[in-house]
Amino acid sequence: MKRGLYTRLALAGIQKNKKLYLPYILACAGMVMMCYIVSFLQTSPVFGSLPGGDTVQAFLWMGFGVMAVFSLLFLFYTNAFLVRRRKMEFGLYNILGMDKKNLALVLGIESLLVAGITLLSGLFCGVLFSKFAELGIIKLLNGQADFRFTVSPQPLGYTALLFLGIYLLLYLNTLRQLHLANPIALLHSENTGEKPPKGNALLALLGVLLLAGAYVLAVSIEDPLSAMLWFFVAVILVILATYLLFISGSVTLCRLLQKNKRYYYKTRHFVSVASMRYRMKRNGAGLASICILCTMVLVMLSSTACLYIGKEDSLRQRFPRNYNLNVYVESLEMLHGEPVRQSLDALDSVCENHGYAPINVLSYPTAAFAGYMQGDRVLLDEADFTSAPITTNLSDYWQFFIISLEDYNRLMGASETLAENEVMVYVTKDQSYTAPTLTIGTNAPLQVKKQAESFVDNGVDAMQVMASMYIIVPDFDAAVERLSAQQAVAELNYIYAFDLSCSDDAQIALQEEMDTALTAIETQAGEDSGFALQLEGVASEREFFYGLYGGLFFLGILLGIVFVFAAVLIIYYKQVSEGYEDRSRFEIMQKVGMTRREIRRSVNSQVLTVFFLPLALAGVHLGFAFPLIRKLLLIFSLTNFRLLILVTVCCYLIFALFYTLVYRATSRAYYAIVSARADRST
Repeated sequence: MKRGLYTRLALAGIQKNKKLYLPYILACAGMVMMCYIVSFLQTSPVFGSLPGGDTVQAFLWMGFGVMAVFSLLFLFYTNAFLVRRRKMEFGLYNILGMDKKNLALVLGIESLLVAGITLLSGLFCGVLFSKFAELGIIKLLNGQADFRFTVSPQPLGYTALLFLGIYLLLYLNTLRQLHLANPIALLHSENTGEKPPKGNALLALLGVLLLAGAYVLAVSIEDPLSAMLWFFVAVILVILATYLLFISGSVTLCRLLQKNKRYYYKTRHFVSVASMRYRMKRNGAGLASICILCTMVLVMLSSTACLYIGKEDSLRQRFPRNYNLNVYVESLEMLHGEPVRQSLDALDSVCENHGYAPINVLSYPTAAFAGYMQGDRVLLDEADFTSAPITTNLSDYWQFFIISLEDYNRLMGASETLAENEVMVYVTKDQSYTAPTLTIGTNAPLQVKKQAESFVDNGVDAMQVMASMYIIVPDFDAAVERLSAQQAVAELNYIYAFDLSCSDDAQIALQEEMDTALTAIETQAGEDSGFALQLEGVASEREFFYGLYGGLFFLGILLGIVFVFAAVLIIYYKQVSEGYEDRSRFEIMQKVGMTRREIRRSVNSQVLTVFFLPLALAGVHLGFAFPLIRKLLLIFSLTNFRLLILVTVCCYLIFALFYTLVYRATSRAYYAIVSARADRST
């Protein structure tokens, strides 16, 4: 054969199957474009000078890895539709004299053409839109726009190598399928039906149990640390359960619909239900994939959008006051000594020199330690574990703070009293403590007089993933000495925080002077003095927060776009492939009197029967995942529950509208295919 014939056959194959190849090529080009944009932003020098830019680039590097893996899996999935549709054509070529080596050459040329078109167009669009993406993320970070246009060869190379490798794997996988099939099987592949999977009831029951387990896990977790640890377990359970329910449960649904004579024996339902039943294994897998992609999009966009919109609330949750000084010491003598007072006076002096007076001042000493909470007892070391049941897990690991009753009354404007063996407690992270006593280590039990409703917010709890308990004691020094006897106190520190009525720029300038004064005090005390200072300012930390949340939101948008494109393409291929399979059935029904109007009603019945199940189940997944998402966002200091509800509901409604538009567009494509022969015959 002439080599030009192979090229013409490859071009003819793409041309004749343009309804399948055009969306595939567009999807591949879109994947290339998105991967280039992420790689370009990850290596862009512009972010080096932006506040929080390094944080954004770290997220983008992770995002590039996620998109690379997803591109591989998704293109394998969509390429299967192309191969299945082309198998009859390959079988015909084989019958007419082309051996499998010739077919491999034709497929190789097709793969090169698709790779060339998608890489060139994808990289071109990526270069074209990379500047818009860069300006967009600069806007999210509140940076100054740089309108210089640059093209980096490194992202081009990374993206090209990634997708050339993917296309090579796709080509080898297609050759494997052709090698294992015989010409007769290829010729009749389009007309080969699928048997409903066996054991549907058992698999459906297993899916229900897995899904119920995931839901119970999601709603029963109480603390953010456990939510972080069990999140991926719940995700895996939901994915497995979704596939089992759609593959096995959808077959059961079709059988139930067939048994319902009033429903089944109607023109608009008969053909659709009968045809769906015999391909629900593949159909169910497609629906499950759509459902999982929808859920991923909704979870990512709602959570990252909520973080970005509420970034100032999160910042203020972490830094309730403009300045926060932590003075770390090793002994009670130092805690009450001159170095602490000297450090506080240094900050006041800097403010006074510039004409500012600290307001909303927060000042008190505290002793912090950590331990495992077991009922009414705090386990501190191995000796405690030997005398108590070892049932600890990470969610039982708490942070504890000792506060004097005098400081509590002064800070809270209260007049509480405590006996020598009494304490009050205040617990964070939506936890509670109702036991009548509290035993710390091997000390004698303390009587819990009451659980305080609130305590001053110093921002420490916002950066902890574990729950915190503030223990108010009548004698601070005596309590610390009892803990020191068990080597339980991790740190003694003095907290001094306050606000200033000045701009962010002025606050940053003042913090630089404060840092200089504090450094001099640390140097005077000496490196081995056990004395350390840490000053945090909300104005300087705002850049990091905005970079962190802006980067997460931008990455959520990029991955959301990719997953939406993937869901749309799966929906389209599902409709088109089923349209070709159902075309002969509708042709027979038209010959016995089925009208075009009845065809359209049957199409709508088939699509509506199962098409909106992924969207509905994605909403159920999102609803049960909501408590878990809320706990995870607490790690990022987001406590605005109303904002999370509003953003989640808005994201779902907007996505549902988009999903409906996709349904209308793809149902038209299905209708055009199944009614095409009738139009030609008339």
